[in-house]
Amino acid sequence: MNKRYLIFGLLALVLLIGLSAAYLYARESANQQNAAEMERRDKIATQPTKTLEDAPSTHSKGQYVTYSPDIITNTPGTKILFFHAPWCPQCRMLDADITKTELPDNLTIIKVDYDSNQALRQEYGVTLQTTLVMVDDDGKLIKKYVAYNEPSYDVAIKENLLD
Repeated sequence: MNKRYLIFGLLALVLLIGLSAAYLYARESANQQNAAEMERRDKIATQPTKTLEDAPSTHSKGQYVTYSPDIITNTPGTKILFFHAPWCPQCRMLDADITKTELPDNLTIIKVDYDSNQALRQEYGVTLQTTLVMVDDDGKLIKKYVAYNEPSYDVAIKENLLD
């Protein structure tokens, strides 16, 4: 009878150790996948965009630049503010599409951080990230489009703002 308890106890111990090892392996695998996904997201979110200082003075080619307070008045041509949040998947999709697209001459897309520019959001009535706002040289709203459901350059910008 003692042998049965001993064998049962050893089997239970082996089973417990096996389950613990499987759990730890699965957890480590999930952590590695999460770390890889976070690294991929960080890489996308931190891809450098140009600033106004990087822009050529003739401004003939289209540009994708980061917002600064004086960029609207100092940039010639058509200006579109892109309210972007790095945590937003649709924003990242639109950002990647804009980055790979050759923008038309005299178009500047200005990437505005959605989270840190509340006053600008309020000025243009922006309540959702992925909102695109076309403005004139004085910063007055011309057109606005929310690209949340269609986060692509062709649909959001080309069809809905530049038509």
